Amino acid sequence: MELQKFTYDNKITRLFMNATILWGIVGMLVGLIIALELIFPLMSQNIPWLSFGRLRPLHTNAVIFAFVGNGMFTGIYYSTPRLLKTPMFSELLGKIHFWGWQLIIVSAAITLPLGYTVGKEYAELEWPIDIAIALIWVVFGINLIMTTVKRRTKHIYVAIWFYIATFVTVAVLHIVNSIAIPVSFLKSYPVYAGIQDALVQWWYGHNAVAFFLTTPYLGLMYYFVPKAANRPIYSYKLSIIHFWALIFLYIWAGPHHLLYSALPDWAQALGVVFSIMLIAPSWGGMINGLLTLRGAWDKVRESPVLKMFVVGITAYGMATFEGPMLSLKSVNALSHFTDWTIAHVHIGALGWNGMITFGMLYWLLPKIYNTKLHSVKLANAHFWLATTGMLFFAIPLYFAGFTQSLMWKQFNEEGYLAYPNFIETVVQILPMYFIRVFGGTLYITGVVLMIINLIKTANAGKFIQSEDDEAPALHSQSHGVDKGHRIIEGKPVIFTILTLVAILIGGIVEFVPMFMVKSNVPTISSVQPYTPLELHGRDIYLREGCYLCHSQMIRPFRSEVERYGDYSKAGESIYDHPFQFGSKRTGPDLAREGVKGGPIYKPDSWHYNHFLSPQKMVAQSIMPPYPWLISRDLNISTTSKKIRVMQTLGVPYPEGYAERANDDLLKQANQIAKGLRDGGIQVEDTKEVIALIAYIQRLGTDIHKPANNQ
Repeated sequence: MELQKFTYDNKITRLFMNATILWGIVGMLVGLIIALELIFPLMSQNIPWLSFGRLRPLHTNAVIFAFVGNGMFTGIYYSTPRLLKTPMFSELLGKIHFWGWQLIIVSAAITLPLGYTVGKEYAELEWPIDIAIALIWVVFGINLIMTTVKRRTKHIYVAIWFYIATFVTVAVLHIVNSIAIPVSFLKSYPVYAGIQDALVQWWYGHNAVAFFLTTPYLGLMYYFVPKAANRPIYSYKLSIIHFWALIFLYIWAGPHHLLYSALPDWAQALGVVFSIMLIAPSWGGMINGLLTLRGAWDKVRESPVLKMFVVGITAYGMATFEGPMLSLKSVNALSHFTDWTIAHVHIGALGWNGMITFGMLYWLLPKIYNTKLHSVKLANAHFWLATTGMLFFAIPLYFAGFTQSLMWKQFNEEGYLAYPNFIETVVQILPMYFIRVFGGTLYITGVVLMIINLIKTANAGKFIQSEDDEAPALHSQSHGVDKGHRIIEGKPVIFTILTLVAILIGGIVEFVPMFMVKSNVPTISSVQPYTPLELHGRDIYLREGCYLCHSQMIRPFRSEVERYGDYSKAGESIYDHPFQFGSKRTGPDLAREGVKGGPIYKPDSWHYNHFLSPQKMVAQSIMPPYPWLISRDLNISTTSKKIRVMQTLGVPYPEGYAERANDDLLKQANQIAKGLRDGGIQVEDTKEVIALIAYIQRLGTDIHKPANNQ
């Protein structure tokens, strides 16, 4: 049988590897900064782009799309050609992919701190960057799929299955969730609103975890763990069940992020049922990875690479058990909006993604530099720093989450809330926030040791730009008759189509009723569109990341109704583009903030002083000040464009209203500013703070009649 000769290109692997290391340390340092800002709220020094609300999206995007994204591309570009016995389809497409992805990351790193955001968690980037993501993702997909088509192996190994599922699903998720209508070059409004937007967003958000942070890393696990251990994967049959069950079930689970919300009960139930079912395939993958190391535990004790893989896979198992447990309504009633969720996601990020990435880098870099790792001792030190850092990070946040939930729900013997002031809970959990910073510092210290170790390793070796290999041509290979799953493993295009079908079913079943059956989003006649001033204020609220610390979703619990007011209804948010339910309460819920006579109502002057100096109003507050809101003029030149886009989205402003909207805006602004001036606060009508106060004081007022004495 004649062998064909070919080469593997290591240059693209090295590019992505270097980017992984660079963006990893950047993303983690930003995470450490925002953790410190929760302890020292004046740390931002009144600089807008250093404030928590603007840096937190930068942290999540940097870790998810820059660190993990480049990490998965490092592994994919190394393993795919070797598994398929062929070079990548196009070296040019690989370069376009790399530089395009880095340009997207840099764009995010610039725009997010400057306040350009859509306001949807993990999908904050504005429309030009979203388009760039879609284009670069297609470039990656073409390169991946065409490489599988021109392979020299009859069957496609399991790692490639997960790579294909990643490409297909992330493309669908990103395109569907990111549809928006531009107002300007860096401002847009999502086409979905309220509860429908919430369903689409958490379908995207949950499955971004599933298909960006999980499936590609399962592919890396299936390749690098057997390679590092020099043992075959434990079970081929288990990998088949793991793959198809995982990608089919995962896509249904998004609604479990919206339990006890205004989402219809049937959608919540679907999210719960499929989340519980996910335990089986998730643990099937964990078992397959760990049992691959059977008989090699002596090697595990000696190898920092294998130790990292073991901890990473174990963290995956822990996170994918806890996730379904958190989707149980009884557990979710305690965990949602608390730091418990933050602890949960960081077990996945620091443990699963972090440890698998570190292990891969320690194994891979010496290979492509034809040398040995500079220091096994340093790598072991990194392992222990990372492991203990993860524990010091997560365990205090679990206790913080338990504390928050129990204090929020506690009633005294007289039947009143035992802790009516939200700040009482914040003060109680601050020690846990200090310990989190310690854990994060340990983790980052380990990364610094890794960087030193890898640089010294690279300097000791010589980079191998390409590697020669040979294999018989596909058509010349002799094969028996394929049966069962082997049939579709030999047909990559059909495999890709079947993957697409598997992931579309869940989304279609959930979306069609929500968008086609009006009773799922009952309207409330008293709910009216935002005034132009309130619309500008809402955009400022998004720009400053207020939604990251404050929810606008009161759940139907006695404790929440007593604390905040009547529970939230689906019809309240039909004009909210995007929705503002929130996912974490670092501060109190704001859904009824503007209701006069309500349990949390505060006058305009209180809000003005609170934005200027939160600690002046609540001494123990951990909210940073926003003095620029007082000094900046509101840009009303975009008002007419915003109104027209809202009209396009179905918001019922009167015909021709866009042209006279600023008249109403100035009139309402004058009323608020005059009231402040009458109270001794000197402020101009046109400042941003006036618009934000207008929005805050609007919240909850549409469906709540003022008290008789107001």
